[in-house]
Amino acid sequence: MKQIYTGLLLAAALTLGACASHTAGISVSSLGETRVDNTSFARDIALQSVDARRVGDLVQGSALIVSKSSTDMRVQYKFTWYDASGYTIEDEATSWKSVKLHGKQQLQVSAVAPNAQVVKFDVYVRETFSN
Repeated sequence: MKQIYTGLLLAAALTLGACASHTAGISVSSLGETRVDNTSFARDIALQSVDARRVGDLVQGSALIVSKSSTDMRVQYKFTWYDASGYTIEDEATSWKSVKLHGKQQLQVSAVAPNAQVVKFDVYVRETFSN
């Protein structure tokens, strides 16, 4: 009985560990800083041409999501906005957006800052496994 219990615990731990790794991805800041949290995902997806411009008194950020894979992938992306002190602005109000990339497709994504205090941003991309 103890072996069955131990086996179930091990299986549960492996399952939960596998789920946790799927939320990691890659990010690039508007200052050009790159962070890779999942190297296997980074072999299939790249973020390029991260740029910012002013639209009135707001920052508009854009990035090019590039598929390096020959197969279709579903990914999510999110913009995170920061003030001059480095604090996030309205992060809870910003949701993940899901897109499907076809093999070798490039997709430009953009968003406008929630208020005029924003001076920089990060764009983060992660793989999703839902349809």
